[in-house]
Amino acid sequence: MEEKRLTRSTSDRMVAGVCGGLADYFKLDPSLVRIGIVLIGVITAVVPVCLIYGVLWLVIPETK
Repeated sequence: MEEKRLTRSTSDRMVAGVCGGLADYFKLDPSLVRIGIVLIGVITAVVPVCLIYGVLWLVIPETK
């Protein structure tokens, strides 16, 4: 059985591929993940989401 790994998407990316990678990992539509990130950003005044997104961008490896 293939090991499931969280990686940044190279095929479905708008900024860094974080949302596309999360969508691939959880088997969701990337648009839903992006909308969720925007909604969470609006609710939390954007700064926490930007920080978390930046950390994920640095930590999650790109798809090989």
